[in-house]
Amino acid sequence: MDIALFILSGLGIILGYVGAFVPGLSGPPIAWLGLLCLYFVPNTNIPVWILVATVVLALLSLVLEWTIPAYGTKVFEGSKYGVRGAYIGMVVGIFLPIPLAFLIGPFVGSYLGELHFESKDHGRALKAAFGTFMGFVLAILLNFLMVSLMALVWGYYSFRWFF
Repeated sequence: MDIALFILSGLGIILGYVGAFVPGLSGPPIAWLGLLCLYFVPNTNIPVWILVATVVLALLSLVLEWTIPAYGTKVFEGSKYGVRGAYIGMVVGIFLPIPLAFLIGPFVGSYLGELHFESKDHGRALKAAFGTFMGFVLAILLNFLMVSLMALVWGYYSFRWFF
């Protein structure tokens, strides 16, 4: 059972990294579940305060993951159509066989969403798409950093458990 929990915890960390980039699959909470699985492995000795601190960070990043792109859109005078377009563009970008399509997709989707909102003002649509794109990049970076922090905690206590 110990080995199964350990493997499950490692899968949680790996899925956390995937979720840092995939919309709708939030990485930090999944990585935290990996830490929780490691906590239940006997003799890992993870302090409870570390679990509490990391779950707070995971929940904070979950909130910020959805609010940062919207804030970027608001700052750059975008609309909800731009945000929706960015989410659609990110999902489409994940499945396109183009390098970095998961980053290009939100920008193009936001631009097209803004054009749907107001088709005559290409300059405003481009500005709003840039703001939304920057919000998405910042949210991805934040999620990646949070998952990396949890992976470091996981690695430290996994190493101590082995040796």
